Amino acid sequence: MKNLININFKNPKGDILSGIIVAFVSIPISMGYAQVAGLPAVFGLYGSLLPVLVYAFFSSSPQFVIGVDAMPAAMVGASLAASGIISGSEEAIKTVPVISLLVAIWLLIFFILKADRVVKYISNSVMGGFISGVGCTIILMQFPKLFGGNAGCGEILQLIPHIVEEFSNFNLASFIIGIVTVVIILTAKKFIPKFPMAIVMLGLGIVLTAVFKIDSSGVKLLSSVEAGFPDLIIPDLRILKGQEMNLAVLSLTIALVIMAQTLLAANSYALKYDYKLNTNRELLAYSAMNVAGAVSGSCPINGSVSRAAMADQFGCKSQLMSVTAFVTMLIVVLFCTKFFVYLPVPVLTGIVLSALIGIIDYKQAIKLWKCNRGELVIFVFAFAGVLFLGTIYGVLIGVLLSFAAVVKKAVIPPRALLGKIPGHHGYYNLKRNRKSTPIINTVIYRFGGNLFFANIGTFESDVFEAIKDDTKQVIIDAGGIGDIDVTAAERILILSDKLEKKGIKFYLTEHQGHINDQLRLYGAEKLILKGQVRRTISLALRDCGYKKPYPLEGVKELSEYEYVEADEKLAEFEWAFGEEADEKMNEFAGEMEKTLTTVEIENIHDINIEKVEEKLTWGKIGLFDEEALLEHLEMRLEQLEEKGKLKKEQLAELEELIEGRKNKVELKLRSINPKAMEMLNKRMSVVDEFLKKRNPEGFEHLNDFREKLKNRIKK
Repeated sequence: MKNLININFKNPKGDILSGIIVAFVSIPISMGYAQVAGLPAVFGLYGSLLPVLVYAFFSSSPQFVIGVDAMPAAMVGASLAASGIISGSEEAIKTVPVISLLVAIWLLIFFILKADRVVKYISNSVMGGFISGVGCTIILMQFPKLFGGNAGCGEILQLIPHIVEEFSNFNLASFIIGIVTVVIILTAKKFIPKFPMAIVMLGLGIVLTAVFKIDSSGVKLLSSVEAGFPDLIIPDLRILKGQEMNLAVLSLTIALVIMAQTLLAANSYALKYDYKLNTNRELLAYSAMNVAGAVSGSCPINGSVSRAAMADQFGCKSQLMSVTAFVTMLIVVLFCTKFFVYLPVPVLTGIVLSALIGIIDYKQAIKLWKCNRGELVIFVFAFAGVLFLGTIYGVLIGVLLSFAAVVKKAVIPPRALLGKIPGHHGYYNLKRNRKSTPIINTVIYRFGGNLFFANIGTFESDVFEAIKDDTKQVIIDAGGIGDIDVTAAERILILSDKLEKKGIKFYLTEHQGHINDQLRLYGAEKLILKGQVRRTISLALRDCGYKKPYPLEGVKELSEYEYVEADEKLAEFEWAFGEEADEKMNEFAGEMEKTLTTVEIENIHDINIEKVEEKLTWGKIGLFDEEALLEHLEMRLEQLEEKGKLKKEQLAELEELIEGRKNKVELKLRSINPKAMEMLNKRMSVVDEFLKKRNPEGFEHLNDFREKLKNRIKK
């Protein structure tokens, strides 16, 4: 019952009505496309029977419509013509079902491999250009049938001479009937889009022949269509002999087109009506419907955007619509085919051409002309590739151009030099914000893409071009960098060394913590240990000795804009070192310990802990991390006293000095952020756990000292 989830009777009126409409609209369209594919017209009706029913039971879409459609039909017809197989011949009737079966096998492979994810890499420009190219190609193929000639084959360079030659068979009555059919249907689409004008024209064509005998004026009629359910067949795979590669490539291309076009269109309805489309299950449905098409002798089956839109207009809400369409078409095939012998070929051709005109996406081309010329180039080349070289080459050209566009965007991502706007938070693009001003002696450079071997050169050249004679620090806003590779890590190190030789500090800031893991993994940990990797731009500026409000180029007086950046509320060491944060902090505490323990007792009160901190290889540490660093330092000094390497009176003086600095940090945190102490206490509980685990006895002694010192401060 799981597969029946999209067949229900909650909306019988809308589903049944839309199913009947879809079936009647499919009669002329599917018959016309069957002829485009090189088959007799009746095989279009056969392709609208079993495949439609099978899809209803397999699909996860409650309302999408499938059937014999333009794209696969054109690709098959063009391939047969290129192979010298005559349209409608016995050889064509045997070959086409084999192609459909191969398409079904490819779609099944796509289902197993979960290749539905590939669709998101096919751009609208490629698909729009490709579909428009196929539409124009089929129009040129079918156009001679509008005035009594024979359909052509090949690409535009073959089709135009063929059209000219076929004018020798020009029949005015046929041309008038065909053109009037196209004009009426296109006009109806514009003013009464819900009205199934194609069905009306089908009926009028039959009436014209029956009443006015227009065939006596040279108007061609459709060949007789035998009534009855199609004979189910097993496709003759012996057809593959000698053309295995050609048919394998053709069927793969058709399968890709079916997957891309149908999934994209079905997804648009899922988004419109807010339901979840199981795209991988859809591939299984596409495979199953093409197996049904193959055993029916039909050409490959595709999603039909035009018929899906019509079903939507008439209120379709479940695949009861497809079941109804199957029943309606079955009645037509069993009892109504005798009327099709009266159908004028130019009417059927006019119905097909009006549908093909609708798939030419000229609106997208106009939109791209206005907003994105690069995407327009992709559209035009995909369009021209199909028109001049054929469908397969059109797809390849479009995909290659899309790939080139992706590479271009990756290699040359958005970049900017940043400055400050007095009184405002954040850092602003100097080119896009007139009031944004560079900070004195500072280059702040934002790179908006992953950093790897192909674009590290762009990164380096931008930095060097931005440096002036008075530049003292280069700060990278790496917030847009989601990933780096080995080459980029090595080149960043080289860049840092080059700048250091010029007396310029280099910082990497604002990025996610996993970038630090990559830097360490790729051998660039030196940047982190030297304090060149900072949590925020503000912290990097603080390390350079800059305080807010920052001095700006050409600005004499600054209004106050003191504030604390949100990112500064996070512990920088955890961001930089992850799980190794406390170990690294302990190492920096060791650096401070060496400085402090070389000072004589009488000189201890002349020491400024903040100045000692500045001498670390990391540089100045943020306030939240400084509290934790001082805890580590106290612990280390306790251990030195226990080992007899530090005198008791020296330890007492140093501890009092450190505690005094901690009190200053605490007061500063309280003043700039009311919630700071709550966050700090959480951070310090983690530090205490680390210290307690590392040295339980020392931690107890430290706690005792804290209590004594608090009592002394109270007194």
